[in-house]
Amino acid sequence: MATVEGSVLRVPDDTLAGRLALSACTVDSGVNSLADIRSWLARRRAGQLHHVERIPFAGLRSWRFEDGSGDLRHDSHKFFRIQGLRVHSDYRHVRQWTQPIINQPEIGILGILIRDIDGVPHCLMQAKAEPGNVNGAQISPTVQATRSNYLRVHAGNTVPYLEYFQNLHHGNVLADVLQSEQGAWFYRKRNRNMIVEVDGPVEVGDDFCWMTLGQLHVLLAEDNTVNMDTRTVLACLPGGFEGARGDRGEFMSALVSSCDPARGGLRTRTEAMSWITSREAQHDVRTELLGLNEVREWRRTEDVIRHQEDRFFRVMAVSVRADSREVAGWTQPLIEPVGVGSIALLVKRVAGVLHALVSARVEPGYRGTIELAPTVQCIPANYAGLPGELHPPFLDYVRERDPGQVWFDAELSEEGGRFYHARNRYQIIETPEDFPDGGRPDFQWLTLHQLNSLLMHSNYVNVQARTLVACLRGLR
Repeated sequence: MATVEGSVLRVPDDTLAGRLALSACTVDSGVNSLADIRSWLARRRAGQLHHVERIPFAGLRSWRFEDGSGDLRHDSHKFFRIQGLRVHSDYRHVRQWTQPIINQPEIGILGILIRDIDGVPHCLMQAKAEPGNVNGAQISPTVQATRSNYLRVHAGNTVPYLEYFQNLHHGNVLADVLQSEQGAWFYRKRNRNMIVEVDGPVEVGDDFCWMTLGQLHVLLAEDNTVNMDTRTVLACLPGGFEGARGDRGEFMSALVSSCDPARGGLRTRTEAMSWITSREAQHDVRTELLGLNEVREWRRTEDVIRHQEDRFFRVMAVSVRADSREVAGWTQPLIEPVGVGSIALLVKRVAGVLHALVSARVEPGYRGTIELAPTVQCIPANYAGLPGELHPPFLDYVRERDPGQVWFDAELSEEGGRFYHARNRYQIIETPEDFPDGGRPDFQWLTLHQLNSLLMHSNYVNVQARTLVACLRGLR
């Protein structure tokens, strides 16, 4: 610290990367072992009442289809609404369509609290059950709350630990950035991704547990254990600590080098930004919100809204009873995908530096035209019966990959507060250096350092790619 005429100047913490690296290396914590954490999560899953039942739309309480527009909305006009969207796009083979979409303009908080315990940074994580989860509670951020929830529109209990993320005098902010969510299902939705470090003691409730980054990285590789909101916040941690785990072979050395800006990459930072700008300028995407009644090729029954070919997703409703949430029971609509998705990041070593093949992806709910996405991001069932040339690029390569090429492979759930049993198979697959990517203009090889730099800003890296950045950082 330095003082100038009574004011205190904060000096950057040059040891932050080292301290985070120590946490990333620590799997056998003296606070809670991995066995302790797994046992805690199992107890919370068994101990929390969380009963979810599908219901017809007529069973929704405080939700209704609006006269005139047909939009499905809450009586308070808060939370979110399901309405229609008209899209005109030059991306891929379908150029115009209408669809239902979630419109939730409020910004929520996704926050992880960090504290040094015995000299090692630990994260305070929550066992949180969401109505759309496949398995009850998953490992969630310290705070995971919409604005309507933390303003208590539901007249329920307060959100624990919220004060650490609303009053930033409580701690040291390590990350604070607005990030998008699924642009195919949400209209311009963003959440505040936050990481706050505190010094003093923190009382830990039954649904909360301290764990290191290393333990979180191990749990990330286990199916449907670490939820989407945790993954996106972890991706926003300041980059650079990945390189301190030591040499574990040529691949890990290439990963370490990929985090180092001094090692360079196939593209300079200016060239990478120029490519992103060119893709933003090249594609033409126009969207218009409209009433749900105006959506074409979708059919509404008593208990579901679905596409006439039963592709993409469905809108359905659930009734929830819970004893670990701000309210004991509620009903709500959810989005249900038609199948398990395939999300893959192809990587390769170039002169000893790992590069990831990202795509400039257009989705109608983005605030801009494109965001950087994984190499493959789709629900394969949507392409059943279509000719191969209409399949997403590289999907066939991912399906046919050699198991020896795979560095990460786990089924992970998407956000269970809005999506019902939304699961994706996330994979990181290594390709040869001479991999024939075809020179497609919407694809580019970037280093992890370049992705880390973009993650410090909003609307560059989509939520699926952020998950894979967190998984890539956690490889051991």
